[in-house]
Amino acid sequence: MASRAQRRSPSPHRLGVLISGRGSNLLAILDRIERGELDAAVALVICNVPGAPGVAAARARGVETLVLDHRRSPTREEHDRLMAEALERHGVQLVCLGGYMRLLSAEFVRRFEGRILNIHPSLLPAFPGMQAQKDALEHGVKISGCTVHFVDEGLDSGPIVLQEAVPVEDGDTWETLTLRILEKEHETYSRAIALFFSGRLRLAGRRVLGAGAPPRGPRRAR
Repeated sequence: MASRAQRRSPSPHRLGVLISGRGSNLLAILDRIERGELDAAVALVICNVPGAPGVAAARARGVETLVLDHRRSPTREEHDRLMAEALERHGVQLVCLGGYMRLLSAEFVRRFEGRILNIHPSLLPAFPGMQAQKDALEHGVKISGCTVHFVDEGLDSGPIVLQEAVPVEDGDTWETLTLRILEKEHETYSRAIALFFSGRLRLAGRRVLGAGAPPRGPRRAR
């Protein structure tokens, strides 16, 4: 049975979400869509890992899914071409990486230039890569957090859209810090998606402008 989010008149803002595992950020996005807090529709979820829990979770929410095992493609470029064609068939306007554990090919990035977002569990450019929370603890930082950024051809190196700080507590372990950052990720990703579709974001070199609160109009004289 389709969820309430899927039974509503579909939003014209069509997302494609790439996952490799649980898809917790995907589910948080779907929750906000269902509650009417995010004007978007997940048109397609693509997973590169057969049997990943996020696939079943998406299907249970009435979302169309596609499993494309990257091991069945001879090259990264061929796998990414198949993904790109599927996303375009579904009219996807914005691609969101939700725990997608592979670097995208240069061809894919260029095909969706300026239309791919990723969320990362650190305050980039600090601690890129797959062990960000562990690296933050080992370096003794007092503030960690999460970053939503546009995807370029590098590793966690694209222009930053939003960042949210998470204090590192004395008793933190990898698990406790990861969970608190994940809570911030779930809030921040949906805000970034809404900003993208608002049309307010613009690039000035490496800076993403327009992510702050919209300017207030002039005050009326009393």
